Amino acid sequence: MQIFTNTSYNFTQWRWHAVALSLVIITAGVAAIVSRGGLPVGIDFSGGTIVVVKFDQDVTEDQVRQAVDPIPGEEVVQQYGDAADREWLVRLAQTDETEGAGLEQGSQQILDALRGAGLPTFELLSREIVGPVIGADLQRRGIYATLASLLAITVYIAFRFRISFALGALIAVFHDIVITVAFLVFFGFDVSLNIVAALLTITGYSVNDTIVIFDRVRENMRSMRRDSLDSIVNHSVNQTLSRTVITSGTTFVAVLALYLFGGEVLRGFAFTMLVGVISGTYSTVFIASAIAIVLSKRKQASASVSAALAPAAAATGRPGAKSRPATTGRPDARTRQGRKARGSRAS
Repeated sequence: MQIFTNTSYNFTQWRWHAVALSLVIITAGVAAIVSRGGLPVGIDFSGGTIVVVKFDQDVTEDQVRQAVDPIPGEEVVQQYGDAADREWLVRLAQTDETEGAGLEQGSQQILDALRGAGLPTFELLSREIVGPVIGADLQRRGIYATLASLLAITVYIAFRFRISFALGALIAVFHDIVITVAFLVFFGFDVSLNIVAALLTITGYSVNDTIVIFDRVRENMRSMRRDSLDSIVNHSVNQTLSRTVITSGTTFVAVLALYLFGGEVLRGFAFTMLVGVISGTYSTVFIASAIAIVLSKRKQASASVSAALAPAAAATGRPGAKSRPATTGRPDARTRQGRKARGSRAS
């Protein structure tokens, strides 16, 4: 299916504008994280307080969630047991205010919020302090696994295409992750397991999109040998434009539906995917291609300089080579005697 036919948009001329835009977003995101004292993390990373209550009458999840929503930090609300039991579990993330305050203060915040929301009478069944689901050791292993996968992807692209393309794809992946995290901070989302899963999904999505365009670039480099790399990359992006729009568009619509109708639990995951799909497509066209072009040109420039210096080095002679004595225009004595001998025999 072709949405665009014979397009000739000049994407490469906007690559530096795109790089500047990305730097502005990344700088603003880093400034927001620093101003807030670090990256905001959810219950899965920070731990918190769990309270289980039982209501005398039926209540909905939205009613309980709206009741505890004013509490600072992330809250998790879920049905506890059978629906007929009318039991609900509320998990409150540990914040700077509640850190070290103990079980009583965290649970009291939840109970006061439920009473103040005008919900039916409830009974407190249990309350406890829980640690983070993801401990420090698991976080470290997860980081190592992610870095190992990125290294394997880089080696594959370098072997399949060229090193400059591999570095372009790697920088584009980090670009997508940083941009997505910046938007999570802008819109007040805490990093949870769902968001981590979305970030890993974005990594694979971005690399796949980049490889498709780089594969077309490799094919065109064989048939367009006389064209510049800028022209080849631009032509390849135009050739794959229909595929890029269809793939990214359908993914975006599906994730948008998940964001609108998936409920509070999936909202962070869906929002991360929305930003990641846009950023991944944008970075493939502009960031990865720009880095590949710049690195390839530097490599070609270095090769040209080396080729230009090679004749000069050869002209100066190799070390240890014997130099021949300089000759003048007059023949020496042996040459004159040889000529005379040949002349006498000829006569």
